[in-house]
Amino acid sequence: MIKSGLLNPAILHLLARIRHTNTLVIADRGFPFWPQIETVDISLVDDVPTVLQVLDAIRANFIIGRAYAAAEFKAHNSPAIQTALAASFKQIPLTFEPHLKFKNRVPHAIGLIRTGGVIPYSNLIIESA
Repeated sequence: MIKSGLLNPAILHLLARIRHTNTLVIADRGFPFWPQIETVDISLVDDVPTVLQVLDAIRANFIIGRAYAAAEFKAHNSPAIQTALAASFKQIPLTFEPHLKFKNRVPHAIGLIRTGGVIPYSNLIIESA
């Protein structure tokens, strides 16, 4: 029995299949459903859990080489929220790109974790190092 760290068996199973340069999507509650991608839905209520909470939780089992986010994130969120995201990627390249280009990356991901996040355009695609 796992007693600490990441406890969700579906997320652990998903992470175990990600290899070098594979990607994982961590999405907010409103992100579209992608039937061709394995989705682990852990949304409970608004903002539980958040995208950044999930990112922090999986770090011990996922070495991030780079990340992608929608450029619209910057236009729709406060400086404090933008700073929180930047702090999560201190020495990891974070590329902001138009939301439609971001969505074009989604079908290539190994899986998607849907959160209860409500921050506009807070979806992330993280690439394994």
